[in-house]
Amino acid sequence: ILAKMKKKKRGFSLKREYKESWNYIKESRKFIYVIVGIFAVFALIGFFVPFPASVIEKLLEFIQDILGKTQGMNQLELTKFIFFNNLQSSFLGMILGLVLGIFPIFVAVANGLLLGFVASISVSQGGIFVLWRLLPHGIFELLAVFISLGLGLKLGTFIFQKNKFESFRNYFWNSLKVFFFVVLPLLILAAIIEGTLIHFFG
Repeated sequence: ILAKMKKKKRGFSLKREYKESWNYIKESRKFIYVIVGIFAVFALIGFFVPFPASVIEKLLEFIQDILGKTQGMNQLELTKFIFFNNLQSSFLGMILGLVLGIFPIFVAVANGLLLGFVASISVSQGGIFVLWRLLPHGIFELLAVFISLGLGLKLGTFIFQKNKFESFRNYFWNSLKVFFFVVLPLLILAAIIEGTLIHFFG
């Protein structure tokens, strides 16, 4: 009877799953902080360090390509585009961390440089206060990306653990749980906010 009661008690609970997801984020905070640190350093580099003309040309082409894809989209289409783009980046950043955590670090470096570069252009055209207008566009998106990449970085460390298979299973399933219960809602919220702001304010 006690065994049955325990089994019943351990049935699916949204509240418990959500709480466990946040607990795992807290356990993994050092890895998330590493990703935030890498991102911040390369964002500053992207903002203050002049790029070679060839690199600037490639970055501008990349930005123009994204703007070209979103041109003429209505609010719903913009929201969907932003959501699925961020969903793919966040999920791959987490899962591909399996390979020694190299991919999440690469994504943090690339995104940091790109954000720094875009911020530099925005400030040169609209002044320093334009950054306050950009903040609402990315705050939830960045939080979701930092969590995903941090968990991806941690996932890659399973190879250094004594019980590799058990560590991999624990890291992998907890990462998926966090992605579903925390990252996904953040990405939805980010896409709605960004899609709305871009549609109405450009």
